[in-house]
Amino acid sequence: MPALPAPPYPEEVRARLAADAAELIGRYPQARSALLPLLHLVQAEEGFVSATGIRFCAEQLDLTTAEVTAVATFYTMYRRRPAGKYHVGVCTNTLCAVLGGDRIFEELQEHLGIRNNETTEDGTVSIEHIECNAACDYAPVVMVNWEFFDDQTPQSARKLVDDLRAGREVRPTRGARLCGFKETARILAGFPDERPGANDESGAGGAPSLAGLRLARGEALPGTPGTRVVSPRHEEPRHEEPRHEEPRHEELRVEEPRHEEPGQEGTEA
Repeated sequence: MPALPAPPYPEEVRARLAADAAELIGRYPQARSALLPLLHLVQAEEGFVSATGIRFCAEQLDLTTAEVTAVATFYTMYRRRPAGKYHVGVCTNTLCAVLGGDRIFEELQEHLGIRNNETTEDGTVSIEHIECNAACDYAPVVMVNWEFFDDQTPQSARKLVDDLRAGREVRPTRGARLCGFKETARILAGFPDERPGANDESGAGGAPSLAGLRLARGEALPGTPGTRVVSPRHEEPRHEEPRHEEPRHEELRVEEPRHEEPGQEGTEA
């Protein structure tokens, strides 16, 4: 099968990526299992998965470019065009949508002058509507380079992108401090975040996220002091006496046939 036509990386870039790829591939018993991390690796180089990146991954894993393309186009985290330094994803799935996600996405497009999967002229912000950010209990949710910004409104989302474009510091609701899209892609490839203290800022789920866990453990929920939530799995089995009901006898009704007098079947016009 012919390879995807694409120029190779410059020799210096290729050598550096090949060393990183070898480290990633060595973590798996089957080399092809490293395809997802390698796609993040080449995305970290260019800000998207280019034809050159696809060709590089195929060569490293002894795959065809068609096989690599199939995976790269299946997962939406792999960009097919350059992303901005800050890639903003707005959840427009059911819950976020009805709570304002659709409106947020519409206003961001109008405010930035770009559409879905486009980037501002200065290259700082790109936007995308996402089916689910896996944070429904904080809806509507916006993500920047996959870090959470919870309970958003059109006003707060506009301020968020304005701050990003102006270079002002922006802190996620939870999780690590923001870094650029390319730096995020390298972390997702499996390399450590070298920023001091970044790994201590991962945070934890809030009360809505932990309610189910506490329910399963039989713990009290916040705001209900002195009460204990009992998980169904820990309840004593209930023994109920079998219910006996008398059989129901319905009266059979038989309608008598109707008898019409001769000549009353109808009249002719």
